Amino acid sequence: MQEAEIGIIGGSGLYNMPGLKRAHEFRVATPFGRPSDVYVTGELEGRSVAFLARHGRGHVLTPSEINFRANIYGLKTLGVERIISISAVGSLREELKPMDMVLPLQFFDRTRGRVSTFFGGGLVAHISFADPVCLTVVDALAKACQISGVSHHRGGTYLCIEGPAFSTLAESSLYRSWGMDVIGMTNLQEAKLAREAEICYATLAMVTDYDCWHGEHDTVTVEQVIGYLNRNVENAQKIICAAVREMPRERSCKCGSALAHAILTDRRRISVAAKRKLRLLVGKYV
Repeated sequence: MQEAEIGIIGGSGLYNMPGLKRAHEFRVATPFGRPSDVYVTGELEGRSVAFLARHGRGHVLTPSEINFRANIYGLKTLGVERIISISAVGSLREELKPMDMVLPLQFFDRTRGRVSTFFGGGLVAHISFADPVCLTVVDALAKACQISGVSHHRGGTYLCIEGPAFSTLAESSLYRSWGMDVIGMTNLQEAKLAREAEICYATLAMVTDYDCWHGEHDTVTVEQVIGYLNRNVENAQKIICAAVREMPRERSCKCGSALAHAILTDRRRISVAAKRKLRLLVGKYV
């Protein structure tokens, strides 16, 4: 079904989307279990969108408890072709200040044991992930930041850790030596799964702190993060509205054909059960 063309995943501090017209809640069943919450669909800036609170309304899920597969599969079920993902992050660079927005172009995985693929169980696929975000969505977000008058930085690497604890000083210092730029706990899995689902994806990263490496700033605390989040959410909402408005209506990127040459399993060996489970993703190929 085509209930929405643009998906918005709200992270810490962003649990609803003000300004959504004709809002309607959808509970979506998936082969991978229950998504984090209901999807709220409606019209935003003349476009059909679907909003999902990543941690559930009331923030009831830790990063490790999020069912990323169900979340992305649910957006695919609703017809979403592009995802804007909002995420609170710590800064690993002096110039990336709290209250700034960052549009990462790369990800680095430091999670442990999270499932980040739809495939397996007799159906094998290997997507290309050298360039993990869609530049069309990044362009729209960058333009939206300019329109909204919000300081932003295009580029850099998002380091995804397991959490829920923040980094030790030793870890934070090591990540800086590796050349990482921002640190978070959620977006790597989303990006991989969105690519497998042939959905365009990009992150709007809201800087809330300097992690714990910065000698002139206090060690990061939940109170500090929430303080900056509350101040930054209004900016994020402005940016999202402008980005939705600026988003091209037609897709010309390669995201929509990411699986075209990714499926390795002999079509004759794919079980009926595997085909049925992943029909939404691979139906046009198998």
